[in-house]
Amino acid sequence: MKSRPVPTSRAGRLGGTSDSVRTSTAAASAALIAALVGLVACGSKPPPPPPPPATVVVATPLIKQVVDWDDYVGHFEAKDSVEIRPRVSGYLASVDFRDGDFVRKGQTLFEIDPRPYQAALNAATAQVTRAKATHDNARTELKRAEALFAARAISQQELASRQATEAQAHADLAASQAQEQTARLNMSFTKVISPIDGRISDRRISPGNLVNADQTVLTTVVNLNPIRFVFTGAESVYLKYQRANENGSRPSSRRAPNPVEIRLQDEPVYRWKGRMDFVDNAIDTGSGTIRGRAVVANPDNFLTPGMFGHLRLLGSGAYSGMVVPDQAIVTDQSRQVVYVAGPDGTIQQKIVETGPLIDGLRVIRHGLSAKDRVVIDGVQRAKPGRKVKVVMGTIAPPAPVGGPQPGPVQLAPAHSATNAAAVQ
Repeated sequence: MKSRPVPTSRAGRLGGTSDSVRTSTAAASAALIAALVGLVACGSKPPPPPPPPATVVVATPLIKQVVDWDDYVGHFEAKDSVEIRPRVSGYLASVDFRDGDFVRKGQTLFEIDPRPYQAALNAATAQVTRAKATHDNARTELKRAEALFAARAISQQELASRQATEAQAHADLAASQAQEQTARLNMSFTKVISPIDGRISDRRISPGNLVNADQTVLTTVVNLNPIRFVFTGAESVYLKYQRANENGSRPSSRRAPNPVEIRLQDEPVYRWKGRMDFVDNAIDTGSGTIRGRAVVANPDNFLTPGMFGHLRLLGSGAYSGMVVPDQAIVTDQSRQVVYVAGPDGTIQQKIVETGPLIDGLRVIRHGLSAKDRVVIDGVQRAKPGRKVKVVMGTIAPPAPVGGPQPGPVQLAPAHSATNAAAVQ
């Protein structure tokens, strides 16, 4: 069987369709390749350069002689406090002071009606005059009797009687003189005077009221200069002081006037200077504390009894201590740390044990060495493990702000606030 030939026109049409499809596919592939090339070109851009390292200022710790000061809370009390009571009974005649005024020793404060005591004094004086006259007469009679006895004009018994009469008259005179002295004292006691210099309270009794001798409290007077500051310290602190006294680094406040400074509740600095003058002889078993007392000068009478304050007391002898600026110390939860720059500028964190603040610098007891480069400026830019640009600085103590001075304190020969290996 003969096959049917395909028409030329149809074959030409099929060939044209295949060429068109191939052209479209090629165009799509070219577009895809161009897109991929574009994506590859975009992904090949270099990343931005890292930020430059932060700049911090570092310095090695400052080594200086320091002393420790212990802080306490206490209150002021008067060195002398007197309750003014009358020495005689009677009706109050006058009040000779202004409530709350400052009075001097010997100044008249009250006056009790003196008329009954003046009358008693007059009677006692008259009795003295009478007794003196009787005694003079008895003495004259005795002299006459002695002359008569020498002339054997009277008997021994008569002479003895005259002698007894003279002795009795002498005793009566002495008794009347004592009564006069008592009456004169009572008369002087009608003027109630101040026994000390100080500030007086208000009057408790008004004129016209009856006051009883040695019973009625008329007012009180307190001496304000100097004034005392009383506080309590824990048994552990007392033991520390005793150990320091034994090794000679700090004398006991029982025998040495160790310096103290006090600030009031509204004062930022320790303004009031004083010295220790008493430590109690026993520890309170209930509270485990012992009482101490300091004396503070109060020339302007600014301080008053009952006022509270914060006291710092010399707590140690002078020793070689390591100090850094207080702002270089960071509190990390319950720990205190400082940032240290390593040789390559990498920041490290070190846990430290701190001591007292002295002239703006904080004592570091443990945790640092003398060669550590401590970050003293730019602490907020220092992070552990991060490299920084290091600028060397120095630690210099600021100008003193009136901090307490240790006075004559012996040096502790083998004591340091830092690790021995760190100081070397």
